[in-house]
Amino acid sequence: MRAVSLLFHDVYASDPRESGFRSPAADRYKLAIPDFEAQIDALVDAGVPGSPIPVTLTFDDGGTSYYTAIADRLEAMGLRGYCFVSTNFIGERGFLTADQIRELDSRGHTIGTHSASHPQRFSALTPAEMRGEWSNSRQRLEDILGRAVTAGSVPGGYFSTVVAKAAVDTGIRTLFTSEPTAKRSSSEGCTLIGRFTIRRGHPADMARRYADSAPWARCGAWTGWNAKALVKPVLGPSYARIADWILEPNR
Repeated sequence: MRAVSLLFHDVYASDPRESGFRSPAADRYKLAIPDFEAQIDALVDAGVPGSPIPVTLTFDDGGTSYYTAIADRLEAMGLRGYCFVSTNFIGERGFLTADQIRELDSRGHTIGTHSASHPQRFSALTPAEMRGEWSNSRQRLEDILGRAVTAGSVPGGYFSTVVAKAAVDTGIRTLFTSEPTAKRSSSEGCTLIGRFTIRRGHPADMARRYADSAPWARCGAWTGWNAKALVKPVLGPSYARIADWILEPNR
């Protein structure tokens, strides 16, 4: 099955630090509200929903902007999104509260886990640590929502089969990664869904390009991703600080 999943993070009115994690690395993935609206408008103008290839909108980290800015704009266009929450930060400055999470769920948005503490390199954790991240996060969200939470997304894009196995062991059945692919797959009994990241500095119609039935933008993103994968083991912890300056093909 082919479907395009788009990965967004926080949006902001005047300062990237308004919502979500506050760091230069995190800020590169945040969009000013007009830039976010331009991406969504271009999608809708191109016929999404209703595209020949289904499109899913996902948002990582659990920043408060999903409640204050994103959800209303999606709903006005008949859309809903996946909101993946790093649960250790619920209720902290810049992050969703438990009440906001419950309300978003009641409005039709899908709440999922983005781990508990958002480790810098998730795949470097031990299997036991991975299971703890997934299970603690799921339990917190299930306590808030009163129902099972079976979807998750991998922090920082650090995926491996061990990550998938730990997710399955703790009850996750659908796992979103950061690999830019429209082809769904499975690992360790878990459905894997890749995503195309929208970041600051992208053209205003980048989301539409990824969702378009013509594959050129998606091929460029896939090529860049795999080139970056070659240098990840070499750079180690430094990768997260400089990754966005390595082979950015779609500016």
